[in-house]
Amino acid sequence: MRLHRLVLTAFGPFGGAQEVDFDALSSGGLFLLHGPTGAGKTSVLDAVCYALYGAVPGARQSPGTTLRSDHADPALPTEVLLELTVGGRRLEISRSPAQPRPKKTKAGGFTTEKAQSRLREHDPGQGWKPLSKSHQEIGEEITRLLGMSREQFCQVVLLPQGDFARFLRSDAEARGRLLGKLFDTRRFAAVEERLAELRRAAEARVRAGDERVLAVAQRLAQAAGPAAETPEPNAQPGDPGLAGQVLEWAAVARGGARERLDIARVVLDAAEARHRTTRSALDAELETDRLQRRHEETLRRAAGLEAGRPERDRCHERLERARRAERVAPALDLRDEAEHAAGRAAAARDRHRAQLPPDLADAGADRLAAVERDFRQQLGALDAARRAERRIAGIDAERAALDRDAGADDELVRESADWLDGWPETRRALAVRLEAAQDAATVAEQLAGRLAPLRRRLEAARRRDSLAEESAAVRSRRDDARERALDAHEHWLGLRERRLRGIAAELAAGLTDGEPCAVCGSATHPEPARPGDGHVDRATEERALEAHRSAEQARARAEQDLEVVRERYASAQAEALEPRPDADPATPAAAPSGTGADTPAVRDLESRVAELNTAYAAAHRTAAGTHAAREALAAAEREHGERLDEVRRAERRAAGRTSRREALDEEQRTLRADLDQVRTGGATIAEHAGRLERRAALLADAAEAVRAEQEAAARRKEADGRLSDAAFRAGFDTPQAAAAALLDAAAQRGLQARVDAWQTEAATVADRLAEADAQEAARQAPARPEAARAAHDEAERALRRATTALAAARERCAELDRLSAAVDRDVRQLGPLRQEYERVARLATLTAGTSADNERKMRLEAYVLAARLEQVAAAATARLRRMSGGRYTLVHSDARTGSRRAGLGLHVVDSWTGRERDTATLSGGETFFASLALALGLADVVTDEAGGMRLDTLFIDEGFGSLDDQTLDEVLDVLDSLRERDRSVGIVSHVADLRRRIPVQLEVVKERDGSTVRHRAG
Repeated sequence: MRLHRLVLTAFGPFGGAQEVDFDALSSGGLFLLHGPTGAGKTSVLDAVCYALYGAVPGARQSPGTTLRSDHADPALPTEVLLELTVGGRRLEISRSPAQPRPKKTKAGGFTTEKAQSRLREHDPGQGWKPLSKSHQEIGEEITRLLGMSREQFCQVVLLPQGDFARFLRSDAEARGRLLGKLFDTRRFAAVEERLAELRRAAEARVRAGDERVLAVAQRLAQAAGPAAETPEPNAQPGDPGLAGQVLEWAAVARGGARERLDIARVVLDAAEARHRTTRSALDAELETDRLQRRHEETLRRAAGLEAGRPERDRCHERLERARRAERVAPALDLRDEAEHAAGRAAAARDRHRAQLPPDLADAGADRLAAVERDFRQQLGALDAARRAERRIAGIDAERAALDRDAGADDELVRESADWLDGWPETRRALAVRLEAAQDAATVAEQLAGRLAPLRRRLEAARRRDSLAEESAAVRSRRDDARERALDAHEHWLGLRERRLRGIAAELAAGLTDGEPCAVCGSATHPEPARPGDGHVDRATEERALEAHRSAEQARARAEQDLEVVRERYASAQAEALEPRPDADPATPAAAPSGTGADTPAVRDLESRVAELNTAYAAAHRTAAGTHAAREALAAAEREHGERLDEVRRAERRAAGRTSRREALDEEQRTLRADLDQVRTGGATIAEHAGRLERRAALLADAAEAVRAEQEAAARRKEADGRLSDAAFRAGFDTPQAAAAALLDAAAQRGLQARVDAWQTEAATVADRLAEADAQEAARQAPARPEAARAAHDEAERALRRATTALAAARERCAELDRLSAAVDRDVRQLGPLRQEYERVARLATLTAGTSADNERKMRLEAYVLAARLEQVAAAATARLRRMSGGRYTLVHSDARTGSRRAGLGLHVVDSWTGRERDTATLSGGETFFASLALALGLADVVTDEAGGMRLDTLFIDEGFGSLDDQTLDEVLDVLDSLRERDRSVGIVSHVADLRRRIPVQLEVVKERDGSTVRHRAG
């Protein structure tokens, strides 16, 4: 890799654009990069790193810092451009960080521009060709070409001597962290961690398996109960012999359980035999007791039957008389019915005779019937006259109906004539109303189209006035923020200048006797500077810088707020203006501070909106009646046609009524003449016919009542004869005796049930007295079933206890067999897990350095880094021997120090004394060239590790002030020898003697408006 050109624009301390020509600087092989403290020497190296990797070295990439120069003009963007050759390709990389830039609007303000990257490649035939603008693609391409990460690049190309001096004096852990970053041994650490994880996982699986076995063992102990003659194993998860102990204890528990099962079977057989014996004895005693009690009960029932025999005979005799009386019952019912019928007929006869005239009160049925026939003949002669009389009344009613219809039609014709006379005026009024409503709808639509834009303009005008007030307040805050930002900037610059004037005292405060100076490298400090009056320390300056940045951010926010308000005001102003056909839509509105003549006032717009609202409301109300007006006109036209039809129908009905009235008058005259011939006296035909009808009906009813009374008396006499004959045949002296012996069905069923019950009981008692077993039991001694039951209950309880004990023993054996099988299965599954755990544990402890087989207690990553450190020590020794005149040699040591682990020790061998000592014992100058040799050796090893990428440009930062003249010459000779491989080495230093020894120089000049660079060729 060779650098050609670097251009820094507004980067770090460089306020403008500065160009570094590395081709010119590399012409002499060695070149010096110098300048006062704080001028920006390290910023040149930061720019190289930023161009390649998009970030500065990690130590200077602190949060809150910015790469943009505070001296730069706001319109000048920050950019770094690097031109280099790597892998045989000439590339140009340009990067710009995220930074604020002025807005391109009249309102001003700032906006944040995103970070940008660009990669180009030079083609001899076509010139520069763009390759990519992606941050990720460019970073991956550069890392692939260089073969190293940003951390490796900063250690290999930008050699920081202070870091390597600390590397020489640090312990093994610190060296391991640095070497791990450079050689990327994270994969070996990952292997260690992975093995540790596998070990923990395997151990967890083994412990989980042991816990499962112990859990089953506890369940075995619970299932075994008293059968477990020995206590369960007292082992912990992870113990090697846990599985064997559990299996042995389970076998013993199973044997004890089977012995208890055999004993339970013998006990159960004995209990069953005793239970059968007591059951038989109990059944015999119970049967004897039952038969004895049955015989006693039979004797009591026989005595009861004899005592109830007289009552049974009375019931039987009464039941027989009732059954004979049932044969007389039909005749009794018939005689009672005839008696009642005769009484009713005599009462009806007397009632009808009382209504007859005296001359007919005692007449017989035949005479009454003859008088009735005479009245019926007279009624037949009056039927035609009654019909004529009813027709005359109907004609009068029909004539009255015709008169009512005629009056109604006359009223309808008069009303229709009045309405039709006003029809033309009514139709014109309705047509005018409809036309007015339609015109109002058109006007309302036009007003609505004008009202909506005017309302939007009114709302916009209100927003415009509000934003004008808000703009004044925001502008005031912006001016205040701008003043505060300027004051903070001036205050910070003043403090910075005062601090730079007293920076020597600040650096002197950090000096320690015996430690090299960070500026000159000397370990002696004869006259350190003292702080003067008004000295400003670093913390004060940083607080001022932070205050300046905060004020600047507040100013930027205020600018942005003002810009937003202005844009909103312009939008509202444009919306509030009345559009004109000749106006340009792209013309921006006036700023909040300006008020043009065309700017509409809110009051004017409100007045116009109110006027339009009033007119629109009136037009809308009128237009709302359009449908009603149209419906009213259509209804009036329908009513006009209907009234014309009604007048015509009324005229036709009047003509029909005239002809009908003439016909009715003629018919009525004819009927009246016929009635005058038939009437006699002053009564009407209907009244005379009604009297005849009533007399005929009264005579007919009286004749029928006389005949019915005669028939009922005959039936009663016949029923009396039949009743007397039936009573005699049934064995009764009189009909009254038969009636007294009658019983209803319920009473007969009751008597029969009592007789049947006595007979059934007598048969049952006779059967039970004849039972031989009952007679035999009665001759025996009284039975004792309670004693037999007590003996049987005790035998049954003993049987249940034996059955329960046998079931428990069987269940215990089955559960122990099942759990023992589960233990065997878990133990078999645990075997491979334990083997895997032992294998992984051996590997994990070996790579972690805790195994007894690892004698030096070296971790795997430390072992790999030790090999790399041995290579670095060998490469550094070649240059260290030359720098030290053959005196010193760097060697790697893997010996242990105290309780620390071995592997990353670094010693120096002094050929003058022949002794090996720690690198921390070197003096300041010796430490410098030893660290320089170590840095160059490390660069060679890392370069080889990265694939042999050639590094043609190197930078060495500080430390030369600690060397005497002879050692400085030897160091410069070593650096100068790097040119043999066509390398160029840049030395960053304050040492004034180097300016005389190295003619090619890049000077960084510090000025108030930003640093600049100058090339010196000698």
